[in-house]
Amino acid sequence: MSDIPIDPEKRTWLIASGCAGVVGGVATAVPFVSSFQPSERAKAAGAAVEVDISALRPGEKLTVEWRGKPVWIVRRTPEQLAELPKLDAQLADPESKRKPAELTPEYARNEARSIKPEIFVGVGICPHLGCSPSERFQPGAQPSLPDDWKGGFLCPCHGSTFDMAGRVYKNKPSPDNLEVPPHMYLSDTRLLIGEEKKA
Repeated sequence: MSDIPIDPEKRTWLIASGCAGVVGGVATAVPFVSSFQPSERAKAAGAAVEVDISALRPGEKLTVEWRGKPVWIVRRTPEQLAELPKLDAQLADPESKRKPAELTPEYARNEARSIKPEIFVGVGICPHLGCSPSERFQPGAQPSLPDDWKGGFLCPCHGSTFDMAGRVYKNKPSPDNLEVPPHMYLSDTRLLIGEEKKA
């Protein structure tokens, strides 16, 4: 094999061009690869939300956002709680037995669908078509509601009605009760939505 003389200047340019190509490739690849990582905003959107409920009075509702969904926190009155067991015969799933793992955590599979009876925590999205029901806490006859209404939520889109525990009434478009998100109490006045105590 014969020795072919290589121009030292050309060799320098080839090495420099190769190095520039590698640096350019890395510079292009880094943003591309990092685009697969969730953004800070995305991480925050999925993060648990801590809520101070100390100022929430009986009969009031507080709305917070978790994972882009409205989450309602309602402090029910003793009268509203007393009505819950009386409604079972009118409800489609009074004990939250349908899809319990998806919509109702184990600790909320009770009459009040809550950890503490007076505090209801629910996702404010109707399982029918994703509309947001409105509160109708005042009992009694009202437009689009029965004369013996005991208080709860009305989905204005297609008329689904839910009691004060987010349980859907029979023969309504919504196939399920309102979702109860994972949550836990950090103290008597601090609620954490998006995380739950591990067994």
